[in-house]
Amino acid sequence: MIVELAPRFLTWDDVDPTRQAFDAASVARTVRSLGPARCVPIRPDIPFGDPAMSAWSRGEAETWADAMSFALVQHYGRWTVGWRWSHDEGDFDGGPVGNWCRPRDSITTPEETLTRVEAALREWREWLEYLVGWFEAYPLDLSDIESQRILWERSARNLILQVVDRTGCGSGWHGHCRQVLTWFLDHWGVSPEVARGLVDEAIGGRFHSWTGPDTVVVDDVAEQLAFSLRPADGRGGADAPAQDHVRRWLAVRESVPWHEIPDGGNDGPVVPLRDGAAQDIRAFDGAIAPARAQGLLSALKLLRVDAARGARLDFTLLSSWQQHVLDTPRPPRFRTAPAFAKRSRERYGIGPDTRARFDACLAGSASDAGRPLGLTARAARACLDVCFFHPFDDGNARSAFLTLVFVLAREGVALDGVSLLRRISFEADAPQDPLILVRYINIHLAETRRRAAGSTGSTGSASR
Repeated sequence: MIVELAPRFLTWDDVDPTRQAFDAASVARTVRSLGPARCVPIRPDIPFGDPAMSAWSRGEAETWADAMSFALVQHYGRWTVGWRWSHDEGDFDGGPVGNWCRPRDSITTPEETLTRVEAALREWREWLEYLVGWFEAYPLDLSDIESQRILWERSARNLILQVVDRTGCGSGWHGHCRQVLTWFLDHWGVSPEVARGLVDEAIGGRFHSWTGPDTVVVDDVAEQLAFSLRPADGRGGADAPAQDHVRRWLAVRESVPWHEIPDGGNDGPVVPLRDGAAQDIRAFDGAIAPARAQGLLSALKLLRVDAARGARLDFTLLSSWQQHVLDTPRPPRFRTAPAFAKRSRERYGIGPDTRARFDACLAGSASDAGRPLGLTARAARACLDVCFFHPFDDGNARSAFLTLVFVLAREGVALDGVSLLRRISFEADAPQDPLILVRYINIHLAETRRRAAGSTGSTGSASR
């Protein structure tokens, strides 16, 4: 699973500052022009140790910070998600940013909060530019590795020390160190997949949270990394055949042990205390743009009517919701060309039978008495079908989320929270990702049932 707004998954292709335009002088104006700047939450005037403060920080405040990250990505590019990668145990462990910590600490008044966002974004960008300066300190050539190993080793050692200094060796600092070393190798032509493996092997679990590495360890890691490189570790040629991630997903789909996955939906319908899907849309999408939220809420209302009548899930039904999501004059058609996602790392092919295969997959979301499959597994599978068939030209992530909500709603199940189910993406060829998504649905469903039962119990006790 890849968390869309988590900086530890950023690649060098995502963040290379030589390829990402940025005007530091205009960042204050830009940040204040974004949708989330209109609705900065106000930190409650209660002690930090109060459980209500933790609930506010994990709920309203974190959702707003996610919305700001999303808005920055839309404006500048994916590299910006690092603005929240603070030192120690902030929003994300072990980052290089000192101007942001976590919502509880960093969100105060609207003006102070937006000023922190600006400062954190500039700081993150400056770090990326600083790194590329270190990468370029010695022009390196993978084809001439034998005569340059001492330079590769020296560069790797210096980069480790730079990350140590910038992060302060707090919680999780070694994750960013691995990332920076991988970026360094990628910058000089090493295949990203190979680079990750070489870096992990060189470090070998010897870096730890809250502990600075010994000089001997730093030297040994740098040496092992430099001496493990080979000319063949370079990127593949441009003539490599294009992959079809629809086909790769279908292969994974067949291999997942869906019938063995624990099912949190086998206890029947549940009515939540609050509408988690609608609440998240209002908080996250509404912060980005009111029209975006309104379109999703209209689609949500329609899908629940469709669920109540037991509608068959197919592309036509999805398209009727997507008309509201995208605010188009008519339901959008199935795409007619290959689609791309994850900065073109995934390519979804198209053929004369693609839509028919998509509808056949979605048909499996209904309960089958002959070979019953758990509700949460069916909801997760249908959601991923939308992700990896990628039927629309735009808005596929929103369509996938609505699909998940519909499959649950058709059997009388709704959730009071969806924080684990949005702002995430999955890999088409990763067999563990479906299991993770089912687990997340089960977690939300268990919490929804627990709170609903607790409320009923409290009401019953009071009436007696």
